[in-house]
Amino acid sequence: MKIEPIAFFHSPFTSKFGIPRQSGIVEELKGRISFVPEYAQGEALRGLEDYDYLWLIWGFSEHVEAEKHATVRPPLLGGNERMGVWATRSPFRPNNLGLSSVRIAHIDMKEPYIDVWGADLMDGTPIYDIKPYLPYVDSHAEARGGFTDRKGWKELQVEMPDALHQQFSAEDAKALERALALDPRPHYHDDEERQYGMPFKGYDIIFVVKAGTLRVVEWKEVSSRH
Repeated sequence: MKIEPIAFFHSPFTSKFGIPRQSGIVEELKGRISFVPEYAQGEALRGLEDYDYLWLIWGFSEHVEAEKHATVRPPLLGGNERMGVWATRSPFRPNNLGLSSVRIAHIDMKEPYIDVWGADLMDGTPIYDIKPYLPYVDSHAEARGGFTDRKGWKELQVEMPDALHQQFSAEDAKALERALALDPRPHYHDDEERQYGMPFKGYDIIFVVKAGTLRVVEWKEVSSRH
């Protein structure tokens, strides 16, 4: 079976570094689904305004050629413990497909496009299908969550200069702060002197982490991919 993108995603994140590791974790993060010409038909969105959430089926475009294995090292486990690939949401999968639940922010029937909240997709990610989220079958509050029930993200305190806040809208500044709080570093990194750079909305955000606090030390404007 051959599948082609029906749309592409536009996000403040132009690289995989820093992207929330699951959809919905950073609710303030806004992105846009833009349809390719063949599927840019407003009538295909008819009825979608009656839903709150969508399922996106998309491609891990950064990992297409990566070697795949039966087991992977989930970041939540510190990168030290192996799990079967089917027991994780690792991007290193045979068919490179991702699945995300996102909240609808706005639907434009004319262009058309869909703005959504809480996506964990990189800028330029191909989207292969969109399906409405149905609470009566898609929500299972009593379900077990495997190793995620035993392990949780330890969030960092974030120090962002006021001058950096002023570069963004209040919405984007909050999304950046939440993404940083989730600690975008590889979990086997623990060098308090090391500086990291995270692309976000046209800026390279430079930060250090020490004693549970992430401090933004510099930011540089960079050219966008699009």
